[in-house]
Amino acid sequence: MSDVAAVEKLVSKHAELKKEIAKIIIGQEVVIDQILISVFSGGHALLIGVPGLAKTLMVNTISKALGLDFKRIQFTPDLMPSDILGSEILDESRHFKFIKGPVFSNIILADEINRTPPKTQAALLEAMQERAVTVAGHHYKLDLPYFVLATQNPIEQEGTYPLPEAQLDRFMFAIELKYPSFQEEVEVVKSTTGDTSATINPLFTAQEIIDFQHLIRRIPVADNVVEYAVTMVSKTRPDGESATDLVKNYIDWGAGPRASQNLILAAKANAAIKGKFSPDIEDVQAVAMGILRHRMIKNYKAEAEGVSIEDIIQSLF
Repeated sequence: MSDVAAVEKLVSKHAELKKEIAKIIIGQEVVIDQILISVFSGGHALLIGVPGLAKTLMVNTISKALGLDFKRIQFTPDLMPSDILGSEILDESRHFKFIKGPVFSNIILADEINRTPPKTQAALLEAMQERAVTVAGHHYKLDLPYFVLATQNPIEQEGTYPLPEAQLDRFMFAIELKYPSFQEEVEVVKSTTGDTSATINPLFTAQEIIDFQHLIRRIPVADNVVEYAVTMVSKTRPDGESATDLVKNYIDWGAGPRASQNLILAAKANAAIKGKFSPDIEDVQAVAMGILRHRMIKNYKAEAEGVSIEDIIQSLF
Protein backbone atom coordinates (compact mmCIF):
# COMPACT_ATOMS: atom_id res chain seq x y z
CA MET A 1 0.00 0.00 0.00
CA SER A 2 1.37 3.44 -0.92
CA ASP A 3 1.78 6.02 1.84
CA VAL A 4 -0.95 8.19 0.26
CA ALA A 5 -3.43 5.28 0.43
CA ALA A 6 -2.24 4.49 3.97
CA VAL A 7 -2.95 8.07 5.13
CA GLU A 8 -6.44 7.87 3.58
CA LYS A 9 -7.01 4.55 5.39
CA LEU A 10 -5.85 6.15 8.67
CA VAL A 11 -8.36 9.00 8.23
CA SER A 12 -11.29 6.58 7.77
CA LYS A 13 -10.14 4.27 10.61
CA HIS A 14 -9.71 7.29 12.92
CA ALA A 15 -13.27 8.47 12.15
CA GLU A 16 -14.62 4.97 12.91
CA LEU A 17 -12.60 4.89 16.13
CA LYS A 18 -14.06 8.22 17.30
CA LYS A 19 -17.60 6.88 16.65
CA GLU A 20 -16.86 3.71 18.61
CA ILE A 21 -15.46 5.64 21.59
CA ALA A 22 -18.47 8.02 21.51
CA LYS A 23 -20.74 5.04 22.35
CA ILE A 24 -19.38 5.20 25.90
CA ILE A 25 -17.62 8.57 26.32
CA ILE A 26 -19.78 11.68 25.85
CA GLY A 27 -17.95 14.89 24.86
CA GLN A 28 -14.23 15.27 25.76
CA GLU A 29 -13.43 15.53 22.01
CA VAL A 30 -10.13 17.39 22.47
CA VAL A 31 -8.94 14.95 25.15
CA ILE A 32 -9.72 11.90 22.99
CA ASP A 33 -8.01 13.51 19.96
CA GLN A 34 -4.84 14.13 21.98
CA ILE A 35 -4.80 10.57 23.38
CA LEU A 36 -5.20 9.16 19.84
CA ILE A 37 -2.46 11.44 18.45
CA SER A 38 -0.26 10.17 21.28
CA VAL A 39 -1.10 6.54 20.41
CA PHE A 40 -0.45 6.94 16.66
CA SER A 41 2.82 8.80 17.39
CA GLY A 42 3.97 6.09 19.83
CA GLY A 43 4.01 8.43 22.86
CA HIS A 44 2.69 8.27 26.42
CA ALA A 45 0.04 10.59 27.88
CA LEU A 46 -0.64 12.03 31.33
CA LEU A 47 -4.32 12.78 32.07
CA ILE A 48 -4.79 15.45 34.73
CA GLY A 49 -8.24 15.88 36.23
CA VAL A 50 -10.27 15.74 39.41
CA PRO A 51 -11.96 12.42 40.35
CA GLY A 52 -15.11 11.35 38.51
CA LEU A 53 -14.33 12.71 35.01
CA ALA A 54 -14.20 9.19 33.49
CA LYS A 55 -10.41 9.11 33.01
CA THR A 56 -10.21 5.37 33.75
CA LEU A 57 -13.30 4.60 31.67
CA MET A 58 -11.88 6.62 28.78
CA VAL A 59 -8.57 4.70 28.72
CA ASN A 60 -10.40 1.37 29.06
CA THR A 61 -12.77 2.26 26.17
CA ILE A 62 -9.92 3.43 23.91
CA SER A 63 -7.88 0.27 24.54
CA LYS A 64 -10.92 -1.93 23.69
CA ALA A 65 -11.61 0.06 20.49
CA LEU A 66 -7.93 -0.25 19.51
CA GLY A 67 -8.08 -4.02 20.11
CA LEU A 68 -5.12 -3.93 22.51
CA ASP A 69 -4.30 -5.74 25.74
CA PHE A 70 -5.00 -3.45 28.69
CA LYS A 71 -3.94 -3.53 32.35
CA ARG A 72 -4.71 -1.09 35.14
CA ILE A 73 -2.31 -0.43 38.01
CA GLN A 74 -3.72 1.47 40.99
CA PHE A 75 -0.82 3.45 42.43
CA THR A 76 -0.81 3.62 46.23
CA PRO A 77 1.76 4.84 48.80
CA ASP A 78 2.78 1.24 49.64
CA LEU A 79 3.12 -0.03 46.03
CA MET A 80 6.53 -1.62 45.36
CA PRO A 81 8.45 -1.83 42.02
CA SER A 82 7.98 -5.63 41.97
CA ASP A 83 4.18 -5.09 42.07
CA ILE A 84 4.53 -3.41 38.65
CA LEU A 85 7.40 -5.26 36.99
CA GLY A 86 6.85 -8.76 38.40
CA SER A 87 9.15 -10.88 40.57
CA GLU A 88 11.09 -14.11 40.66
CA ILE A 89 9.62 -16.96 42.68
CA LEU A 90 10.99 -20.36 43.64
CA ASP A 91 8.87 -22.99 41.86
CA GLU A 92 8.18 -26.57 43.04
CA SER A 93 11.35 -27.86 41.30
CA ARG A 94 13.38 -25.27 43.28
CA HIS A 95 14.21 -23.16 40.22
CA PHE A 96 13.68 -19.43 40.02
CA LYS A 97 10.81 -18.54 37.73
CA PHE A 98 9.85 -15.02 36.64
CA ILE A 99 6.18 -14.08 37.06
CA LYS A 100 5.40 -11.11 34.82
CA GLY A 101 3.77 -8.07 36.42
CA PRO A 102 1.04 -5.88 34.92
CA VAL A 103 3.62 -3.75 33.06
CA PHE A 104 3.64 -6.53 30.41
CA SER A 105 0.69 -5.31 28.37
CA ASN A 106 0.05 -3.01 25.37
CA ILE A 107 -1.71 -0.22 27.26
CA ILE A 108 -0.93 0.45 30.92
CA LEU A 109 -3.28 2.66 32.87
CA ALA A 110 -1.15 4.06 35.70
CA ASP A 111 -4.02 5.26 37.88
CA GLU A 112 -3.18 8.18 40.22
CA ILE A 113 0.53 7.90 39.43
CA ASN A 114 1.37 10.70 41.89
CA ARG A 115 0.16 8.65 44.88
CA THR A 116 3.22 6.38 44.90
CA PRO A 117 6.77 7.17 46.12
CA PRO A 118 9.55 8.02 43.59
CA LYS A 119 11.14 4.54 43.90
CA THR A 120 8.02 2.93 42.43
CA GLN A 121 7.41 5.72 39.89
CA ALA A 122 10.98 5.11 38.64
CA ALA A 123 10.12 1.45 37.93
CA LEU A 124 8.08 2.69 34.96
CA LEU A 125 10.85 4.86 33.47
CA GLU A 126 12.76 2.09 31.68
CA ALA A 127 9.52 0.59 30.36
CA MET A 128 8.40 4.00 29.03
CA GLN A 129 11.71 4.89 27.38
CA GLU A 130 13.24 1.58 26.28
CA ARG A 131 10.07 -0.55 25.95
CA ALA A 132 11.90 -3.09 28.12
CA VAL A 133 12.35 -3.94 31.81
CA THR A 134 15.27 -5.35 33.79
CA VAL A 135 14.44 -7.63 36.72
CA ALA A 136 17.10 -9.50 38.73
CA GLY A 137 19.68 -8.87 35.98
CA HIS A 138 17.47 -10.24 33.18
CA HIS A 139 16.33 -7.99 30.33
CA TYR A 140 12.76 -8.49 29.07
CA LYS A 141 11.40 -6.81 25.94
CA LEU A 142 7.81 -5.55 26.09
CA ASP A 143 5.26 -6.29 23.37
CA LEU A 144 4.69 -3.44 20.92
CA PRO A 145 2.78 -1.19 20.62
CA TYR A 146 3.31 -0.02 24.20
CA PHE A 147 1.73 3.01 25.88
CA VAL A 148 1.54 4.31 29.40
CA LEU A 149 -1.56 6.43 30.00
CA ALA A 150 -1.24 7.82 33.50
CA THR A 151 -3.83 9.74 35.50
CA GLN A 152 -3.02 12.38 38.06
CA ASN A 153 -5.26 14.13 40.54
CA PRO A 154 -4.38 17.87 40.62
CA ILE A 155 -5.84 18.33 44.11
CA GLU A 156 -2.80 18.14 46.34
CA GLN A 157 -3.81 16.08 49.34
CA GLU A 158 -1.91 14.08 51.92
CA GLY A 159 -0.13 11.16 50.30
CA THR A 160 0.77 12.65 46.90
CA TYR A 161 4.31 12.78 45.51
CA PRO A 162 4.94 15.21 42.64
CA LEU A 163 6.30 13.49 39.53
CA PRO A 164 10.02 14.12 38.96
CA GLU A 165 10.84 16.27 35.90
CA ALA A 166 12.67 13.34 34.23
CA GLN A 167 9.47 11.31 34.36
CA LEU A 168 7.19 14.16 33.29
CA ASP A 169 9.43 14.67 30.26
CA ARG A 170 8.79 11.04 29.19
CA PHE A 171 5.10 11.85 28.68
CA MET A 172 4.39 13.19 25.21
CA PHE A 173 1.17 14.94 26.26
CA ALA A 174 -0.16 16.33 29.52
CA ILE A 175 -3.90 16.49 28.92
CA GLU A 176 -6.19 18.48 31.20
CA LEU A 177 -9.73 17.17 31.66
CA LYS A 178 -12.34 19.80 32.40
CA TYR A 179 -15.84 19.34 33.80
CA PRO A 180 -18.41 18.48 31.10
CA SER A 181 -20.80 21.15 29.82
CA PHE A 182 -24.39 21.16 31.18
CA GLN A 183 -25.77 19.35 28.12
CA GLU A 184 -22.96 16.76 28.16
CA GLU A 185 -23.54 16.09 31.85
CA VAL A 186 -27.27 15.55 31.21
CA GLU A 187 -26.32 13.00 28.50
CA VAL A 188 -23.81 11.30 30.84
CA VAL A 189 -26.40 10.94 33.61
CA LYS A 190 -29.03 9.56 31.18
CA SER A 191 -26.65 7.01 29.66
CA THR A 192 -25.09 5.81 32.94
CA THR A 193 -28.19 5.46 35.10
CA GLY A 194 -30.10 3.20 32.72
CA ASP A 195 -29.85 -0.55 32.21
CA THR A 196 -28.35 -0.59 28.70
CA SER A 197 -24.67 -1.15 28.00
CA ALA A 198 -22.90 -0.45 24.72
CA THR A 199 -20.50 -2.98 23.18
CA ILE A 200 -17.15 -1.68 21.91
CA ASN A 201 -15.87 -3.38 18.75
CA PRO A 202 -12.08 -3.69 18.33
CA LEU A 203 -11.12 -1.92 15.08
CA PHE A 204 -7.35 -2.45 14.90
CA THR A 205 -4.75 -5.14 15.39
CA ALA A 206 -1.48 -4.45 17.21
CA GLN A 207 0.41 -4.72 13.89
CA GLU A 208 -1.86 -2.17 12.20
CA ILE A 209 -1.11 0.37 14.93
CA ILE A 210 2.65 -0.28 14.58
CA ASP A 211 2.31 0.21 10.78
CA PHE A 212 0.49 3.52 11.31
CA GLN A 213 3.24 4.64 13.73
CA HIS A 214 5.87 3.94 11.04
CA LEU A 215 3.70 5.73 8.45
CA ILE A 216 3.56 8.86 10.62
CA ARG A 217 7.34 8.85 11.02
CA ARG A 218 7.70 8.68 7.21
CA ILE A 219 5.57 11.81 6.65
CA PRO A 220 7.83 14.58 5.27
CA VAL A 221 8.07 17.90 7.12
CA ALA A 222 9.18 21.20 5.57
CA ASP A 223 12.30 22.78 7.14
CA ASN A 224 10.41 25.95 8.08
CA VAL A 225 7.93 23.89 10.17
CA VAL A 226 10.77 22.12 12.02
CA GLU A 227 12.48 25.48 12.60
CA TYR A 228 9.19 26.96 13.87
CA ALA A 229 8.82 24.11 16.41
CA VAL A 230 12.44 24.41 17.60
CA THR A 231 12.12 28.22 17.85
CA MET A 232 8.95 27.83 19.92
CA VAL A 233 10.70 25.47 22.33
CA SER A 234 13.80 27.68 22.60
CA LYS A 235 11.52 30.61 23.53
CA THR A 236 10.45 28.68 26.65
CA ARG A 237 13.99 28.82 28.13
CA PRO A 238 14.31 31.91 30.35
CA ASP A 239 18.10 32.16 29.84
CA GLY A 240 17.85 31.87 26.04
CA GLU A 241 18.26 34.81 23.68
CA SER A 242 14.81 34.31 22.11
CA ALA A 243 12.88 34.03 25.42
CA THR A 244 9.75 36.21 25.53
CA ASP A 245 9.16 38.69 28.36
CA LEU A 246 6.47 36.47 29.89
CA VAL A 247 8.91 33.55 29.96
CA LYS A 248 11.72 35.65 31.50
CA ASN A 249 9.40 36.91 34.24
CA TYR A 250 7.41 33.83 35.09
CA ILE A 251 9.31 30.66 34.09
CA ASP A 252 12.13 29.04 36.08
CA TRP A 253 12.86 26.19 33.71
CA GLY A 254 12.01 25.71 30.02
CA ALA A 255 11.38 22.69 27.79
CA GLY A 256 14.17 20.43 26.51
CA PRO A 257 14.86 18.89 23.06
CA ARG A 258 12.26 16.13 23.68
CA ALA A 259 9.62 18.85 23.40
CA SER A 260 10.83 19.76 19.88
CA GLN A 261 10.84 16.10 18.81
CA ASN A 262 7.36 15.54 20.21
CA LEU A 263 5.98 18.74 18.64
CA ILE A 264 7.00 17.51 15.17
CA LEU A 265 5.84 13.91 15.74
CA ALA A 266 2.46 15.06 17.10
CA ALA A 267 2.10 17.64 14.30
CA LYS A 268 2.68 14.84 11.75
CA ALA A 269 0.00 12.68 13.43
CA ASN A 270 -2.39 15.66 13.67
CA ALA A 271 -1.92 16.34 9.93
CA ALA A 272 -2.32 12.64 8.98
CA ILE A 273 -5.63 12.13 10.80
CA LYS A 274 -6.97 15.20 8.99
CA GLY A 275 -5.92 13.74 5.64
CA LYS A 276 -2.94 16.09 5.03
CA PHE A 277 0.29 14.63 3.69
CA SER A 278 2.61 17.06 5.47
CA PRO A 279 2.16 19.13 8.64
CA ASP A 280 2.19 22.93 8.64
CA ILE A 281 2.63 25.56 11.37
CA GLU A 282 -1.08 25.29 12.37
CA ASP A 283 -0.54 21.59 13.18
CA VAL A 284 2.38 22.49 15.48
CA GLN A 285 0.23 25.12 17.23
CA ALA A 286 -2.67 22.65 17.58
CA VAL A 287 -0.56 20.24 19.68
CA ALA A 288 1.71 22.75 21.46
CA MET A 289 -0.44 23.19 24.58
CA GLY A 290 -0.47 19.50 25.54
CA ILE A 291 3.22 19.04 24.75
CA LEU A 292 4.65 22.10 26.53
CA ARG A 293 2.28 22.34 29.52
CA HIS A 294 4.20 19.89 31.75
CA ARG A 295 7.70 20.78 30.52
CA MET A 296 7.78 24.37 31.78
CA ILE A 297 8.12 25.16 35.47
CA LYS A 298 6.49 28.39 36.67
CA ASN A 299 8.12 30.47 39.41
CA TYR A 300 6.49 31.79 42.59
CA LYS A 301 5.83 35.14 40.88
CA ALA A 302 3.58 33.47 38.29
CA GLU A 303 1.69 31.69 41.07
CA ALA A 304 1.30 34.93 43.04
CA GLU A 305 0.07 36.93 40.05
CA GLY A 306 -2.23 34.18 38.76
CA VAL A 307 -0.46 33.79 35.40
CA SER A 308 -1.39 30.42 33.88
CA ILE A 309 0.94 28.19 31.90
CA GLU A 310 -1.61 28.32 29.03
CA ASP A 311 -1.25 32.14 28.79
CA ILE A 312 2.52 31.77 28.58
CA ILE A 313 2.36 29.05 25.88
CA GLN A 314 -0.14 31.12 23.88
CA SER A 315 2.36 34.00 23.86
CA LEU A 316 4.91 31.78 22.06
CA PHE A 317 2.82 31.41 18.86
